[in-house]
Amino acid sequence: MAGIEIVPVDNLLRFLTFCKLPRLIYKGQKGFAPSLDAERWNLYSHKLNPHFKHVEAQEFLARRDGKWVGRIGAQVYKPEIQPVSTSRWQFGSLDAIDDIEVVRALTQAAEEWLRARGAETIVGPFAPDINGESGMLIDGFEATPMFLMPWHPPYLSRLIEALGYDKAKDLISYRHLSAEQDLSKERRIADRPEWRNRLKIRQLDRDHLKQGETALMSDLFNDAWRGNWGFVPLGKDELDGFADLMKYVMPPEFGIVLEFDGAPVSFAVALPNLHEITADFDGKLLPFNLFKLISRIRKHKFSTARLLLLGTRKTLQNSATGGAILLSLIEDMRRRSCVDASIVALEAGWVLEDNMGMRKPIEMFGGKIDKIHRVYEKRVAGAPPAATEAVREEATP
Repeated sequence: MAGIEIVPVDNLLRFLTFCKLPRLIYKGQKGFAPSLDAERWNLYSHKLNPHFKHVEAQEFLARRDGKWVGRIGAQVYKPEIQPVSTSRWQFGSLDAIDDIEVVRALTQAAEEWLRARGAETIVGPFAPDINGESGMLIDGFEATPMFLMPWHPPYLSRLIEALGYDKAKDLISYRHLSAEQDLSKERRIADRPEWRNRLKIRQLDRDHLKQGETALMSDLFNDAWRGNWGFVPLGKDELDGFADLMKYVMPPEFGIVLEFDGAPVSFAVALPNLHEITADFDGKLLPFNLFKLISRIRKHKFSTARLLLLGTRKTLQNSATGGAILLSLIEDMRRRSCVDASIVALEAGWVLEDNMGMRKPIEMFGGKIDKIHRVYEKRVAGAPPAATEAVREEATP
């Protein structure tokens, strides 16, 4: 690891570098699309993102020969927050050049920071949490890049596995192509006699998102996913931070609530793929690209979108009624995006690999696996340092 310097992100300049680092090292690689700097600032800021109220966190950068060559984050949830069936000690936002020594230095920095705070097993990557951008891309490298989905080069999973990280879970993303089916001629589940008077679908009130809708979404989301692997609650304050993006970017038909016998029991939110209109920005929004973005959002006919949030009351899951609700929700969202709007491909993701209750309905409606992201885990306490280092050297490609 000679010549590799690991520095903490402890000032504004390093923070800005941390946010933009992926485009510095991945630019030009097929399948990669840079995120907007301003959006990354909000995501990673410990003051702006409510997530950081629940964790202690530290980010690191790697530098070699005066150039930035990698980054990683580390965090531990406060004791009162326990992710389901996995560790409170987590790493995230791992990006690096194709060099195992750089990845080794970065992961060691995160491991040491987490071990000093009591970690025995760490899990990740999350950016910054499981409700955000989760996992490392292991399949679908050249698929259409999707807004708010992480991208990694093929070598990164190989390197981190060589350093002793094992699979914890795979996260599956599906793609629906509207050209494969004539959705406009299909009979809707909600129109069938047994459901016609019981299932009602309404649009989210975009003008009052923070005055009721985000609280409802938080309640439905947390009730739906509690008990699932890795789950941590998604707070109203976190959705409030997302509400402005929804208000100005989400078409009205892309946010829906399903009511059963007059009570809201399920919801779904999709967003158009902003990468379609920001590809020439190189991540830079200010000062001039902001006006371009506003104009393009108004005029552009998006062809791709992502189903970002979805949840159905836990008490209705694994029942005939719950199945009808879930199928109706998926059906209606596909119809709205692919028939009523201009969307050619709708990405639904992600879904846990063993969540067959979600995977089967998606596949029933023609969803094909588009991307797979992997969450890794590693035990960081117990092995003598010398022995651990010997194993790593043998694994080095």
